[in-house]
Amino acid sequence: MDKNKFFKEATLRICGNLKIEEAIYSALEYIRTEILIDRMFLQYYDRKMKQMRIIAHATPEGSKSVNWVVPISNEALHELMDHATEFSEQDKDFHWFFDDNPDQHALIHDIFTFLGCNVSSLVVIPLRLRDNQLIGGGSLIIATEHETKITREQSRQLSMLREPFAIAFSNSLKHESELKLYSRDFFWEASKRILGSLKIEVGLQECINYLKEFMPADEIYLERYKPDLDSMHLVAHANSNMCEPLDTLVPFTSEAKATLINLHELFKTGKLPPVIVVNKPEEEPVTRCMLDALNLPISSAMSLPLVIGQQSIGTVALLAKGTDRYTDEHAELFASLKEPFFVAMLNTLKHRELTELKDLLADDNRYLHNELRKISGDEIIGANFGLKEVMQKVQLVAALDSPVILLGETGVGKDVIANAIHYSSSRSSGPFVSVNCGAIPDTLIDSELFGHEKGAFTGALAQKRGRFERANNGTIFLDEIGELPPQAQVRLLKVLQSKEIERVGGVKTISLDIRIIAATNRNLEQMVKGGEFREDLWFRLNVFPIIIPPLRNRTSDIPALIQHFLSKKVRELKLNAVPKLEQGAMESIMNYTWPGNVRELENIVERELILNPAGPLTFDQLKVHGKESVNKAAMNISGEFTLDEVMARHIQNILQQTNGKIHGPGGAADLLGINANTLRNRMSKLGIDYKKR
Repeated sequence: MDKNKFFKEATLRICGNLKIEEAIYSALEYIRTEILIDRMFLQYYDRKMKQMRIIAHATPEGSKSVNWVVPISNEALHELMDHATEFSEQDKDFHWFFDDNPDQHALIHDIFTFLGCNVSSLVVIPLRLRDNQLIGGGSLIIATEHETKITREQSRQLSMLREPFAIAFSNSLKHESELKLYSRDFFWEASKRILGSLKIEVGLQECINYLKEFMPADEIYLERYKPDLDSMHLVAHANSNMCEPLDTLVPFTSEAKATLINLHELFKTGKLPPVIVVNKPEEEPVTRCMLDALNLPISSAMSLPLVIGQQSIGTVALLAKGTDRYTDEHAELFASLKEPFFVAMLNTLKHRELTELKDLLADDNRYLHNELRKISGDEIIGANFGLKEVMQKVQLVAALDSPVILLGETGVGKDVIANAIHYSSSRSSGPFVSVNCGAIPDTLIDSELFGHEKGAFTGALAQKRGRFERANNGTIFLDEIGELPPQAQVRLLKVLQSKEIERVGGVKTISLDIRIIAATNRNLEQMVKGGEFREDLWFRLNVFPIIIPPLRNRTSDIPALIQHFLSKKVRELKLNAVPKLEQGAMESIMNYTWPGNVRELENIVERELILNPAGPLTFDQLKVHGKESVNKAAMNISGEFTLDEVMARHIQNILQQTNGKIHGPGGAADLLGINANTLRNRMSKLGIDYKKR
């Protein structure tokens, strides 16, 4: 054997490959032409982890890069330390040669037991360079497994390969380190682009523009398989020039479905490859089906399953025009992006779920708004007759943001007109918040209207938004504005002037965009004169007053109102049909003075349906107050009086008719169609003493 030729040829093969496993295999193929060997591998002792590792392994069948941890006994460990000491004391050509029962050595026994083979002879070559530096603590092991053994002379010849293998191992470690750095930089740069936008399609476009620097990349798709629909659901798509969110289903052929079933089985057993590379799309049913459905040219594909643990949420598909475009290196780089793509896909699915819920809530909100409009008076009875002038004013002011004050007796429908103003305005899509100022205790009025901060007062356990804040970008309706206490009037004045509030106990100024509609049945001008209502607040509110006439002044609307309330109450009382009115009943209705206005009419209709659900409806309770009561009321309240004076006289007339009886059947509250306590409160405000009665 020509030793120089052997060394030269073997060195060319060893140093001609950056991958150490390929260098070992190439050297093994050449060495076997001179020396019959069966196995070569690189091992090293990891001092930090105290583990023996095999990192590259070759046989005549092939080679592979591995990371096998070899369990070794304490005896083998001591033997390893002894060999290391022996190596440090020898010259650079030192090696171990075993040609007689090598298995009797503990270290060799443990290694080859792990590999599952028996050796007949063995050469161990510590890898060091000319400066006697051990490379990575590694050794090259060359072994035979048959009767023909390596001779001592051949072992010396093999030891000549120490330096070429040391150089190759050193270069391999350096290359691996550079690859790790390269992969790390690639991972961070790609991840920044994938996760750099809330819109996944934008992240895909940024990513594919970066990927083009490292691998072929023409199109990228985010997708998930829908087994119940036998289809692929496309979530997003991008290329260098455009990006788009998708919500498209691509149906699969039976052949493609069978392929996906096989992939699902691999997933369940944990054998699904990190990246599925398809370089011959015409031979792969799923890729072929997708390309045909999307009208794309023949393209190579890499599919990255987004699987972490047992959770699979989709796939990223990268396409490049043509066949045989992707290599193992491309697949390895692409596989490193599984985590950022997984996070991006998960965020996208969650965001779309929230968007769908938001759209559903918005649809429900629109439906409920419509229902509320119907309940509170979507249809204004008398808009073309008794309330014609009122509705003309509503149309004039609705498009503006000017404050409106509605004036009229109790029960005339001020809340219905307020609704009409709001829903006819540009604020109709915003909130409509109604507040009955007379129903809130004085101690809570500030908190209810303006909100409070946590700890602002005893019992304020959390921050609370007030009615004004809730009405932001919409309308707030302040009913019974005359009942506001003085301190609340001051704060309301500030809202009207600056459209700003401060919560109770807070220092932060909150800007609002609201429209204020107020309503009252009291004479605010008279209250201003009496010092009960702030004059500056009255001037601020009295920008566009709308006076709503009482029902007795628009009797032409009564038949339509009767029909409306009959239909409404029949539904509420779950009656089978609308009963007919007895002949002459309408005359009683038209002759009645309706002191409680539309609200009283509604209550009377409901009471009549309860008493006579099958009909005919007689309205007998009104007959005792027919034309005579109308004439009597006209005599007693004729002349020019304020609204409060008219109400006081009317209540006194009713009390005379009932002999002072307020509550119960036939009492004043019953005839006026209002609650007895409400009547007593009204009498107190009007100066009518009811205690003596």
